Amino acid sequence: MLLKRFGGSPWFLVFLFFAVLFWRVASLQLFPDPRVEKQSRRQYWSRVPVSTNRGSILDANGNALALSIPSSSFFLDPAFWDPSNGPKLRNILPDSIVATISSAMPGRFFWLARKVDEETAAKIRTLNLKGIYEISEKKRLYPNRSLLSHVLGFCDVDDRGLSGIEMVWDKVLFSPPGIKILAKESSGRTLDISRHSDEGIPAGPGSVRLTIDSRIQFIVEKRLDEGIAEHGAKWGSIVCMDPETGAIVAMASWPSFDPNVRENLTNMKRIANNSTGRTYEPGSTFKPIVLGIAIEKGSVRGSESFNCPYRIKVADGHISEASNRSYGRLSVSEILIKSSNTGMAQIGLRVKPFDMYHGVREWGFSKPLEVELNGVEDGLLATPEQWRGVVPSNISIGQGLAVTPLHLANAMAAIANGGFLLRPFIVSEVKDSTGRIIYKGERKLVREVLSPKTASWLSSIMKESVKSGTGKMARLPYVSIAGKTGTAQVAEKGEYKKGKWVSSFAGFWPEENPDYVMLVVIGEPSKGKYYGGDVAAPVFRRIVEDMFQTGLFACIGWGG
Repeated sequence: MLLKRFGGSPWFLVFLFFAVLFWRVASLQLFPDPRVEKQSRRQYWSRVPVSTNRGSILDANGNALALSIPSSSFFLDPAFWDPSNGPKLRNILPDSIVATISSAMPGRFFWLARKVDEETAAKIRTLNLKGIYEISEKKRLYPNRSLLSHVLGFCDVDDRGLSGIEMVWDKVLFSPPGIKILAKESSGRTLDISRHSDEGIPAGPGSVRLTIDSRIQFIVEKRLDEGIAEHGAKWGSIVCMDPETGAIVAMASWPSFDPNVRENLTNMKRIANNSTGRTYEPGSTFKPIVLGIAIEKGSVRGSESFNCPYRIKVADGHISEASNRSYGRLSVSEILIKSSNTGMAQIGLRVKPFDMYHGVREWGFSKPLEVELNGVEDGLLATPEQWRGVVPSNISIGQGLAVTPLHLANAMAAIANGGFLLRPFIVSEVKDSTGRIIYKGERKLVREVLSPKTASWLSSIMKESVKSGTGKMARLPYVSIAGKTGTAQVAEKGEYKKGKWVSSFAGFWPEENPDYVMLVVIGEPSKGKYYGGDVAAPVFRRIVEDMFQTGLFACIGWGG
């Protein structure tokens, strides 16, 4: 009958069959039976992104400074969760999380705690609460805790680098999150049904090896902590370098922090790297550089002498001796050994402001250092047009400009190595996921700032400064140390603050053929002593002593 009515074609029946079938399938999908829907909610699978291995950061000797380890994370499925159990997690999880899970929640997935310590994980497991599930991830670990923390930096909870080497080399160290496929039985038990395959998956993250020697770093940080505590200082920095290559072997900053403790990572004063990100007036540690510029430009001869009274008038201001006494007539060498301000001011005035400005810039000050770290400040140096009145004399005694500790340590390395300003570097090599070296730190000459003769002459004067001048507290009997003290006032809002000082000591050893150059800066000591020779020089000496006792350098000559 139907065939006759529609022209006798059998295709109509075929069309009708598929139309009914399509309608039935669509209705089941769009309007499912409540019983089926309820059952499907109890049996489902989900894809959860989890952290995988992040590349390691190693020191110069191959010791791990940052690596990834297995860790437990916990999530909650609201479909199986009883909000009345929320208070049971009080004192285990943050109050904000407890408050959220103590009331009805939408959805099927909620992160409860990521990458917790084993003690916390054990407490959560012991409760055995329905609706809470555990999953394994990788967690970033810094095995030496606060050691080198300002250089290493830290990561967010998903292992993305946020600071330091972790951030600068994130593209090499970061490993894309893996995917875990989780299924639930009707009982609510979670099963990991992931199929692990190497097909289409990268070989893994790369690695970064630093120039840092952890043994020296440990000594430096220990002695810096002691110096800060002894003098009640507000901040500190130490930079130790190889003057022949520009490699940084230790870099410490105080206050410090432990990157394993995430609560520390919001304290900006702690996580700031004073060695690269803080600028300060260098004071008398800047005098060897000014003297080197004056000698190289022919503005002064090493054989000359100057009358050095307690105080001299310069244009609209005065320059006074820190010792509050007159030195009388001093040779150029004696001016540096005794750290005479009035003598150095006269030497600085011999150099035209334009020439001195460009000379200071040639030494790398107020310029990017190109070191492989983030947050590196350039420093502050006014243009020659602003060098009016007493400004040129202030510059010559290390006031009226601002430098970072790394800038100054790098400049001192140029005196130690015979006059060559090098680019400082802290990364030895970087390897990609296949083990191929994609970056290699190496000696890079910026320019020659001193002749070998002038560099040798300055070194000998700085050696005498430690033997009989302001740097006597850095002296050791079994190694020759060349150095210069610094005591600078602290400027705030254009004015020097009474009673606020920055104490420093820069030096290198052995003076005849230096293995290391090091700068110690103690910021704003508050327990009476503030001269660089009294505060920073003893810290320098203790570090050299510790390095000698642990066999980290061979003594050559005698410091006497």
